[in-house]
Amino acid sequence: MVKRRERIRHLIELGGLVQKAGLVDLTRDDRAALYGAFLTLAAMLKGADAEHTLALWRRGGKRAFEAEAEAKNGQG
Repeated sequence: MVKRRERIRHLIELGGLVQKAGLVDLTRDDRAALYGAFLTLAAMLKGADAEHTLALWRRGGKRAFEAEAEAKNGQG
């Protein structure tokens, strides 16, 4: 039961990231388009530059999280 809850929480958090990135609105909630995009990302991570690509994405994500935190702290 605990593992199931952890898995559900994990999936909800991943869905939240999709929403936070604006992908739901940008694709007009088109699940096929989102899935296609994820398949493209997965293919990129199977390529020769996978580590470089992942590092770029990680850096961009960290910057976005930091900017969000700063904006939240600035609002009080």
